[in-house]
Amino acid sequence: MKKYKLLDHTADIRVEVWGKTRKELFGNAVVAMFDVMVDWPSEDEIKLLEEKIVKITGNDLEDTLINFLRETLYLFNGKGWLIKSCESLKLTRRSIVARLKGEPYNRQKTPLKTEIKAVTYHALIINKSNKSWQAKVVFDV
Repeated sequence: MKKYKLLDHTADIRVEVWGKTRKELFGNAVVAMFDVMVDWPSEDEIKLLEEKIVKITGNDLEDTLINFLRETLYLFNGKGWLIKSCESLKLTRRSIVARLKGEPYNRQKTPLKTEIKAVTYHALIINKSNKSWQAKVVFDV
């Protein structure tokens, strides 16, 4: 079951992501971004060969989310690493430590669907309701 949905946006891609906790929200935001970018093969073809632990900081919760998404986007665009899962190990308003699982990117196995150039602050919203956390994020394509 998906933990996000695409929203209408004039020029870029906007997603709404949710999670029961802030940790789940951050992990689902990474999964949503990669779902937008690549055409995933069937589940049995995906191998979680590598694991990386990342620590990202920010000035507040919103800045931490943007910096976290930017780092995972850099791992894909700059390092050629495809992230399939994300587990937030520790999350505060100003930092996140997360375990990322994935593999080296193979264009034949996982074709690029949409190139995301940047993660933006434009129209960024993080809210907590009584049942879950939600975020809306815009990706520059």
